[in-house]
Amino acid sequence: MSLIVQKFGGSSVADKDRVMNVASIVADTYKKGNDVVVVVSAQGDTTDDLIAKYKEIDENASNREKDMLLAAGEQISISLLAMALHKLGCPAISLLGWQAGFATSSSHTTARIKKVDTSRLKAEIAKKQIVVVAGFQGLNKYDDITTLGRGGSDTSAVAIAAAMHADLCQIYTDVEGVYTADPRKVPNAQKLEEISYDEMLELASLGAQVLNNRSVELAKKFGIELEVLSSLTHKPGTIVKEKPKMEKILISGVAKDTDIARISVTNIPNEPGFAFKMFSLLSAKNINVDIILQSIGRNNTKDITFTVAKDNGAKAVEILEKNYINKYDGAQVLLDDSVAKVSIVGSGMESHPGVASDMFEALADAQINISMISTSEIKISVLIDADYADKAVRVLHDKFFSEV
Repeated sequence: MSLIVQKFGGSSVADKDRVMNVASIVADTYKKGNDVVVVVSAQGDTTDDLIAKYKEIDENASNREKDMLLAAGEQISISLLAMALHKLGCPAISLLGWQAGFATSSSHTTARIKKVDTSRLKAEIAKKQIVVVAGFQGLNKYDDITTLGRGGSDTSAVAIAAAMHADLCQIYTDVEGVYTADPRKVPNAQKLEEISYDEMLELASLGAQVLNNRSVELAKKFGIELEVLSSLTHKPGTIVKEKPKMEKILISGVAKDTDIARISVTNIPNEPGFAFKMFSLLSAKNINVDIILQSIGRNNTKDITFTVAKDNGAKAVEILEKNYINKYDGAQVLLDDSVAKVSIVGSGMESHPGVASDMFEALADAQINISMISTSEIKISVLIDADYADKAVRVLHDKFFSEV
């Protein structure tokens, strides 16, 4: 007998038929003698609908009240799934995040999991119940409901698997596993049998929407083996683990991210500490900075260009103009949110020279201009015009996978 954690995304429980389909998957796992904890997201577009509702009232609603509203979506899902399991003859109980023991930080809408008290989960499993848990949410030290941010249900599932020492954590979605590119955009994308934590973390962070990057970080930290598979088919998925058995392939995937903005700060003093002060200020306002490029300007000045999430673009510009830029003659802050980041990821890069030149050649042949470049041992990212993002993914995929 094994303890299995299964997570189902919003598309997997979008309507009655899909809820019953998920219930049959869970029931089959349970009837094989396994203990089962199920983590569920809000149905379909429910979270987007709830966001639209609060925006009708107040675009600048407090984050606390946003969490109170957004957490309602998962409550609907877990109750319906528990009902469906009852209908199939399986004992089940639904629990909200706080009932399942999720204690979080107090950063509303972006809370971090601090602890999972497993006593209630263990008690219900001891009664032979299937436990259906609302993902994406928890409770802070003030007894206020918090949410974990987009993709938080993945993180909830992995956190339970880690806290309960589960034998397997399965992440069910609407695709059959992790692909070398988005199969909806690249018809010849290939499904991977296995992928390392590090490669999956890079792909998740770079725009691949199969897994939330925080869930991969947690799985790597606690050594939780993940299986990504489809709730709509009965095919094996992709295993995410520390060291895949298969020989390292050169490139594991191509990803794009259009949810970014480029900010250029020009004609600023070429003096020690300026960059530190600027980025410390952004960090204090919870604005994460990604690619950074510094260049020498003119007349003892310099330019710094960097990327942030698109939603943070205007806020970052406002902060910089208010605190620094207006103090210097000629200094400017320029915002461009019509850019995209396209990346190739693969642990095989470490031992294969020439990958960067192959990437740049493919983009040049496609007449796609590069404005910024960022590299690591297993990743190369470029910033390009957003209009060419899909084309760039296709040509890079063809370049690196045409002979695989």
